[in-house]
Amino acid sequence: MTFEQAIVIWLHLISASVWVGGSIFIGVVLAPLLKTMSDSLEGRLRIMFRVGRRFNKIAMPSLIILIVTGIYNSQSILSKPEFLLDSNYGIVLVIKIILVIALIATFVAHVKTISKEKENKITSNRMSNVEIQKIRKRVIILGQITIALSVAILFMAALLNSGT
Repeated sequence: MTFEQAIVIWLHLISASVWVGGSIFIGVVLAPLLKTMSDSLEGRLRIMFRVGRRFNKIAMPSLIILIVTGIYNSQSILSKPEFLLDSNYGIVLVIKIILVIALIATFVAHVKTISKEKENKITSNRMSNVEIQKIRKRVIILGQITIALSVAILFMAALLNSGT
């Protein structure tokens, strides 16, 4: 392995740590604690909006780095499309790529769900509780899907690393 390859893998691992670790922290640690931090649904959503916006400042670059370094790490295999479906390694890589695409789509849906416009409506009390509950439910579901996809992608990475 060259020094350049080591740097690329290192960047990939750090970015995965930020993305997956942050997502798990928000979904498994912070979200359940919100009920103890604020009695009102609006208050809890305000906290989540602030945390989400702050996290996105490092999560988005991490996701971009993951995609770029993932493509770089896979370029020798991606340059031989016939290898993708003719080997276990290629099949696992295809599954990982599909999961990454699903993750990106989920992340985009999540970001659209918690748009600045919706945040402003909630914080200025211009949104009904029914609408707020719908947003909350959607955010929770999308967050859970994000965590599940992220963990599944990590498993695919482990399979690829093992030479499967």
